[in-house]
Amino acid sequence: MEPRPDLRPPGLNADEKTTLLTFLDYLREAVLAKAAGVPEPAVRTAGVPSGTSLLQLIKHLTAVELNWFVWAYAGADRERWDDEGAVSADDTASGLADAYREAIARANEVALACTDLDRPGARSLRETPPPSMRWVLVHMIEETARHAGHADILRERIDGSIGR
Repeated sequence: MEPRPDLRPPGLNADEKTTLLTFLDYLREAVLAKAAGVPEPAVRTAGVPSGTSLLQLIKHLTAVELNWFVWAYAGADRERWDDEGAVSADDTASGLADAYREAIARANEVALACTDLDRPGARSLRETPPPSMRWVLVHMIEETARHAGHADILRERIDGSIGR
């Protein structure tokens, strides 16, 4: 996923799926931007009592993307990804960012292949019937936006950086 040169929110007025994916990509880029350039160990150091760090957010969002789009919606034949996994000493900022970009690419492939936003996926991550692609896209916008806000706060606590 190449960053958009224009960092303002999308002004796209297109079909529903394109609009939803464009906003989701914008938020995904925001999370990656907040972690970009943060040195070790600050990028992995928890900034709040719950233990959340910039790398933890990226690792979590990577698993959430794969779980909702690839496992739940597309029905991948494998175990779910661990979305609560701790950042290990072997995890690097560049490695986790690359894994997130790869997960985004896989998620976008699933979304782009969907021809009917109302069609339910293969299964659900919750005790509910499988959601539609529309629901998955809106949920991922909400999830990613919430964590982008967390990343904003963590980055400001690290070096005072604010804004996109």
